[in-house]
Amino acid sequence: MFFIVRRLKEMEKNSGNQSLIRGLRLIEILSRFPNGCPLVQLANISELNKSTVHRLLQGLQQEGFVQPAITVGSYRLTSKCLSIGHKIFSSLNIINIISPHLENLNLDLGETINFSMRENDHAIMIYKLEPTTGMMRTRAYIGQHLQLYCSAMGKLYLAYDRPAYLKEYWQTNNDNIQTLTCNTITELPVMEKELDEIKKQGFAVDKEENEIGISCIACPIFNFQNKVEYAMSVSISTSKLNQYGIEHLLEKIKLTAEAISLELGWLPESVQN
Repeated sequence: MFFIVRRLKEMEKNSGNQSLIRGLRLIEILSRFPNGCPLVQLANISELNKSTVHRLLQGLQQEGFVQPAITVGSYRLTSKCLSIGHKIFSSLNIINIISPHLENLNLDLGETINFSMRENDHAIMIYKLEPTTGMMRTRAYIGQHLQLYCSAMGKLYLAYDRPAYLKEYWQTNNDNIQTLTCNTITELPVMEKELDEIKKQGFAVDKEENEIGISCIACPIFNFQNKVEYAMSVSISTSKLNQYGIEHLLEKIKLTAEAISLELGWLPESVQN
């Protein structure tokens, strides 16, 4: 939310309605303190004097956006803010949000772009862009159900789920976990190590685990709850990936995933409290 605060400050400088901008700034700051924030600390963070903050809080409280917290002298947001947020997110059309970002990446890299959503023990391909250069085409298609254990996007869903989920998934889907290529991971201990590495590096790679000759690099899409409900990937021939190196693609894929996550309300960990 650092970017939002910075933008609000810029708006305040260029706007005659300072009270509105300052009130919105206080709401944004309070969103980081679910148990309440003391007035003094709120004044320090917002860079406003205590009397101004107190006056703004009284107005926000009157309109039902803020209420006193349990700790004396502290304030917190009300469920009215949550209600507004839910209305906003329920009206979001994910395809409208992602398409400009993925189209730009497709034109920039020239490779196949995939986007999926999580559904229980599998993922569903909901968006795909064919490569703009070369003749390589993958077997993936919109509407396809993707196994989690053998795809880059699927491994992201496994990695960012609750710790106990992997063993539950492995037991429930034991009959579906099959060796598709010589690189497919079918042993639970190996997958556990793989997912630990994915969490550390923030991306996943399908090393010809689903289709010989094709590699995929995937990044998670975080929502406002910091959960991974969506994922995106770039498919590329393994020979080309070896020629270019993963760093040629990874930075641009990560930046695209982060931009989409921010539109979904994600708060980067560096500024979360």
